[in-house]
Amino acid sequence: MIRKAEFVVSNTNPAKCPKADRAEIAFIGRSNVGKSSLINMLTGVKELAKTSQKPGKTQLINHFMIDNRWYMVDLPGYGFAKVSKDKKEKWEVMISEYLTKRSNLCGVFVLIDSRLEPQKIDLEFLHWCGDQGVPFALVFTKADKLSKSQTDKNVKGFLGKMEDIFGEIPDHFVTSSEKSTGKDELTSFIEELVAEYESENTN
Repeated sequence: MIRKAEFVVSNTNPAKCPKADRAEIAFIGRSNVGKSSLINMLTGVKELAKTSQKPGKTQLINHFMIDNRWYMVDLPGYGFAKVSKDKKEKWEVMISEYLTKRSNLCGVFVLIDSRLEPQKIDLEFLHWCGDQGVPFALVFTKADKLSKSQTDKNVKGFLGKMEDIFGEIPDHFVTSSEKSTGKDELTSFIEELVAEYESENTN
């Protein structure tokens, strides 16, 4: 359980992120997938990550300190249509540099909209993560928006694509920020990642 969460810094340069001296968990997903709502739900702080109906609101790397112990990172959403090509390319450089060079990054949660059939942009991003050795797990969001059977069908379809690409099904969670579905399971998994990092990196 997360007891304390506070904003630390926002920036566009991975080199200026806080010192990599503690475990770090990042969240990323397509624009408007419900990332800010999920972060607020996990931390119990309503306005920690700014929610917005306008896709592409998060365009910075945002660091939050959790329980004075580890960092939670809110990354910009990918695939927002209304940004210039130049901005999109800068985003890609920033994110790929962060995800591949941040030494204390021990988990990346890729958010997938459970209301939709598998989207090409999500599959391509996950393929890239696999190629680069980025450790990821899937978080299916907005599970309260459709019937359970339809949500299950969409989740199963996406996991089938993952098995096709990677030969196995990654760790995954089905969540609803409005109903706090999946909060305990996701928090426990994060706790395990942080503890594992700490046990491997304490002198």
